[in-house]
Amino acid sequence: MNNQINTIGVLTSGGDAPGMNAAIRAVVRRAISRGMKVKGIKRGYAGLLKEEIMDMDGKSVSDIIQRGGTVLYTARCMEFMTEEGQQKGAEICRRHGIEGLVVIGGDGSFRGAGKLAELGINTIGVPGTIDLDIACTDYTIGFDTAVNTAMEAIDKVRDTSTSHERCSIIEVMGRHAGYIALWCGIANGAEDILIPERYDGNEQELINSIINQKKRGKAHYIIVNAEGIGHSASMARRIEAATGIETRATILGHMQRGGTPTCKDRYFASIMGAYAVDLLGEGKSNRVVAYKGGGFVDFDIAEALAMKKDIPEYEFMISKALVR
Repeated sequence: MNNQINTIGVLTSGGDAPGMNAAIRAVVRRAISRGMKVKGIKRGYAGLLKEEIMDMDGKSVSDIIQRGGTVLYTARCMEFMTEEGQQKGAEICRRHGIEGLVVIGGDGSFRGAGKLAELGINTIGVPGTIDLDIACTDYTIGFDTAVNTAMEAIDKVRDTSTSHERCSIIEVMGRHAGYIALWCGIANGAEDILIPERYDGNEQELINSIINQKKRGKAHYIIVNAEGIGHSASMARRIEAATGIETRATILGHMQRGGTPTCKDRYFASIMGAYAVDLLGEGKSNRVVAYKGGGFVDFDIAEALAMKKDIPEYEFMISKALVR
């Protein structure tokens, strides 16, 4: 493990998230304030293996904090999942004088960071994912922007759903985690929320609920469906056939990844990015920055990846009570 860090690298990996640019900016400027040099690595681990590496200074990150996406771009890299790819990545870091690396991304990105740490490159992970699905942290960069984008879109769909007395199934992101669906379902006053952690596939129960609400005079319905359940279009057809209520499916998709990051995402990203640099400056490696219990902390990468996260049972119970 290197104790003296003179040059660090920074990359973004996996799915992009609003606030990543704020994290990049914080990494660069905090490193410069500590007398370090910074190299930006484009397109995540794929760009590292292709040596898409550039020098960065304070001007490199001017006027980016308010921008969505990532100025370093991002990609997924199957080659880096192999031992040969990881060894090649570590050697490229050494060739470019990169003694420490800040990896902004999710669980998959952290696994790659852990492998580089084993090969002698000091690495720190920063949680950037809209899904809020990293167990070691109470907050992940991008979630607040994504959930607000989805909430505003669902409000708009509700307007037209109300006008036409329809049932609308609105699919939000969350392949394995239902946090966006849960939050939007509560915030948008949905009639039902379907999340991968709890949905048992009982579509008839969903249909019965709509029929019962119709009998009580309900004229329109919003169902928030997580991506991990999916099949929104076919579900809409089955609900319409069973209830006689016109039913439409709307898939919000990648619009949830874009847009101007909220104040919360800019703030958390800035603190987390700077914290990562400070950890490297202390000679630490194989750590993940987290926000836990009201403060910024860090965990061993392997320990963080071994943690499990689930939807809080009380919050889910309240969501069912409020949507009826």
